[in-house]
Amino acid sequence: MAPDVEPHQRRAVVYRALMRASILIGLLLAACASVEPRATEAGDRGWHVISLGAAQDAGYPHLGCFKACCARARAEGRREAVASLAIVGQRGWWLVDATPDLPAQVHAMGSLPRGILLTHAHIGHYSGLMYLGREGMNARGMPVHASRAMARFLNENAPWDQLVRLGNIELVPFESGASVELDPQFEVRAHAVPHRNEYADTHAFAIGAMLYVPDIDRWEDWPSPWSAYDTLVVDGTFFNGEELPGRDLREIPHPSVEHTLQLSRAAATRGTLWFTHLNHTNPLWDERSAAAREVSRLGGRVAFAGEVVYRSPDQ
Repeated sequence: MAPDVEPHQRRAVVYRALMRASILIGLLLAACASVEPRATEAGDRGWHVISLGAAQDAGYPHLGCFKACCARARAEGRREAVASLAIVGQRGWWLVDATPDLPAQVHAMGSLPRGILLTHAHIGHYSGLMYLGREGMNARGMPVHASRAMARFLNENAPWDQLVRLGNIELVPFESGASVELDPQFEVRAHAVPHRNEYADTHAFAIGAMLYVPDIDRWEDWPSPWSAYDTLVVDGTFFNGEELPGRDLREIPHPSVEHTLQLSRAAATRGTLWFTHLNHTNPLWDERSAAAREVSRLGGRVAFAGEVVYRSPDQ
């Protein structure tokens, strides 16, 4: 009879089995985070913009949250990727923000982006750059369009500076208020917005007649965008100020969905109003909630992954 397996060998076998299981679970979660885009190719002349996620930086459901909002999502096998966009043109597509869900979001598009645009230096908006490093896909010269302050932050701080030194990414700085040169088919213009700028500044992107503002402190501190665009995809972090009892929301300022809807209605916004960057506490995750019904009644929508949030007029 063969001798019994030593205890340390049994532990090693169990450990390898657990590791294989954890890797499988990770792959399944990544698949759940990706939603097959409803359109990944533009028409003969047009271009369009797809949402690749609508969650705040840490995703949904939220790590460490065992309340009903996240417990229900886990029970239903639901997962939403972090807020991001794909701009799809005739000659490829561009990714807006490099989130922790970058692999699933890119794979959902079926090809690598031609470049990446970054809004700001809060961790859920640029940490996905790590997948471009030599520990990941070891990309060669992926263009990363960022403000001068954001580019300086990446160039001067580890581990991001290694991506630059090894040629994984190529930083392409843009000026606030100027066009970001991507494709002659459409114009992208960067606009500085007030937000918590601990490491760099924050920008919104005007993409044709659409405006993308995933993070802002207060609408009152910024020139009104309501009448200038056909489509707005904006910060919907909190539905109202009652979601985080015990927290001082002045430390994490965002305009509430309720307030944004009031301003939009008062200005008679002419186009579609989409909300993105939802915190896990936001009742809009439940499409059957009173909050979701009210937003729908007032003409707003949530930019869930896979939604085509804008189409060019010539498409």
